[in-house]
Formats: sequence, C-alpha cells, structure tokens
Amino acid sequence: MATMTPVELWAVHSADDVQTIIRTVYKQVLGNPHVMDSERLVSAESQLASGEISVREFVRAVGQSEFYRSRYFEKCAPYRFVELNFMHFLGRAPQSQAEISEHIVRCVAEGYESEIDSYVNSDEYQALFGENVVPANRGASTEIGQSQVTYNRMFALDRGPSQISSAVKSAQVGTSNKIKAASVNLGGSGQANKKTFKILVTGSKFDSPRRRSTTEYIVAGDNMTSQIQRINRTSGKIVSITEVV
Repeated sequence: MATMTPVELWAVHSADDVQTIIRTVYKQVLGNPHVMDSERLVSAESQLASGEISVREFVRAVGQSEFYRSRYFEKCAPYRFVELNFMHFLGRAPQSQAEISEHIVRCVAEGYESEIDSYVNSDEYQALFGENVVPANRGASTEIGQSQVTYNRMFALDRGPSQISSAVKSAQVGTSNKIKAASVNLGGSGQANKKTFKILVTGSKFDSPRRRSTTEYIVAGDNMTSQIQRINRTSGKIVSITEVV
C-alpha cells in the first residue's frame, strides 16, 4: 500500500485542474467505485468550478450524497460504516475501539448527516487538508505517537489503489490485525454484519439515583442499530462497543 499524494486546488487554476480535483474526490471519498454520469453531483461540481464552494465543501457534498448513503450507510453494518468513514474522510483507520463506539452512537442518536459532518468539521481534517486539499490515505506513513496496531489496521482496511472499499472485509479494531492477504467479499458489507458485538451500558436505577447498573448486550452486527436505539430510549449510556472474537 502506498500513501496517496495529496491533491490541492490552487487559487489560480484551470478547468482541467478542477476536473482532476473532482475525479480525486470521487475516488477517495466514494471508495474507488465506477461513477456513472447519472450518479455525478452535477450541481456541486458546478459550484466547485465557479468558486462558490471549497474542496472541503465538495467533499462534504459527496459524503452526504445518495450514492454514499446507499452504498455505505444503508448496505453496511454500523461498525463497517464507521471504519470506512475514517478511511474516506481522514485517510486513516480508527485508532481505538472508543473512536468507533463514539461514532456509532453519534450516527444512531444524531443521524447520518451529523456523522459525516463530524469528520469534515473536525480539527484533524482542517489541520491535514484545510479547505482546498483532497483527503488522502496516509496509512503507509508513520506518525509521531502512532501505535503499531493502528499502523497495521490501516493495511487491513486499505489493500492498495485498485481496491474498492465495499469489496474488502473490515479490520477487527481491538486486535493486532496481522497483515495478510486481503479477503474479498462482494456483498458490500465487509461482513461486519456477520460479526457479534458486546455493548456495555450504564444507567441509573429507578429505586436509587446514587446506584448505577451495568448491562451487557450481545448483538449481531445486523441488529446493532436497533439495539442502540432501544438503549437511547431508556436513557442508558453506552460505555463501549467491542467485537466478540
């Protein structure tokens, strides 16, 4: 796996430069699928070309498009959806189970658009890509403070420039992720829906405000969203979500 070279839209640019940016955003954010003309975001492309929106806002538009939503949000288990969001928008794998848990809960509690915005609006995104640089995978580059586990996870998620995101199994965050040959699944879910997860929840007992109960839920990937919604309705607080290996 090679780190992608960031592509920037300079203040002085040509029409060809804009088309390069558009192609690069589609490739990075949509996970390298073939995009038909009917699936392109014509209005957002026009706004980018005319200077009405920045590259960052074009990235946001692609992330909140029906194409992205249907391919990754509606067809993927929440665990896999979050993994791919990290790779598509921040160019890296999740660093911890806590990151994954935070984003799964946000997605269920606040909605799809809020989940996408959380990456594009983040300080990390702004520091790395700013307003006019297309996000790029950076997993092949070591960084200060980065653990070996995080480095390996990126290899487990990103198998090279010819990969289509929806055709590769998800990494198992929380394990060491030994680097091995990719396992391909054309179903689009990364098989995260076939995994089992443990959701640890705390919540106040009605008979004693000072006492708190801790409950564990073991759920399949397919049932994670509905289970989190039930937890939210009972005012429970999710402490962690971990894969049962």
